[in-house]
Amino acid sequence: MKRSLSMSSLLIALPIIALPILAAGDLAEQDKRITESANVLTEIMHSKDQSIPSDLLEKAHCVGIIPNLKRAGFIVGAKYGKGVITCRVGERGWSAPSMTRVEGGSIGLQIGAGETDVVFIVMNERGEEKLMQDKFTVGADASAMAGPVGRSATAQTDAMMHAEILSYSRSRGVFAGVSLEGATLRPDEDDNAKLYGRGTKQDAILHGNVKAPASFEALRAELKDYAPRKVD
Repeated sequence: MKRSLSMSSLLIALPIIALPILAAGDLAEQDKRITESANVLTEIMHSKDQSIPSDLLEKAHCVGIIPNLKRAGFIVGAKYGKGVITCRVGERGWSAPSMTRVEGGSIGLQIGAGETDVVFIVMNERGEEKLMQDKFTVGADASAMAGPVGRSATAQTDAMMHAEILSYSRSRGVFAGVSLEGATLRPDEDDNAKLYGRGTKQDAILHGNVKAPASFEALRAELKDYAPRKVD
């Protein structure tokens, strides 16, 4: 009888013990994504002449990083990835990172499958406003172009400089501007809930109303280094 009661008590207690472990595992996944995003930006900006121009980063309102965007297909390609977005918040620097999803397809000669790191920078208030929506489609809701590569973007065309979003990709060590035309960006509400609490909205995060996790410090430091101020 005592043995039966002991086993029953153990079975009841197991889910209670497991809950903190599962929560920690979920949180570790979000922290890992933030850390990977910092690593992507560091490696790209250390590529000397094959990097995002520093004068563009200084003008950026927001920066998004999608590590390991998955792509696959023949003729019709599919894209799916998770990453982070952070925006400037006045004198305080950069907002806490909002977890985001990139989904969508493109039509073109895409053979094979692989993973690509994607970085996009939002260049003006119109583009920033689009990020506050539940979702938006690059190209349809916000104008976008493949971003220029190099130390400076001063010689680029006016059309490129007036795009709301400039985007880049790195695959197998090759870094270049890339079009995200047709891709849909949306907040990852489940992941944001795990980081900041249920009901936390992306606009609150990107407006600086939420405390950033400790894992964001490396990415924040990189942004302060390479994008210290916004140039009007």
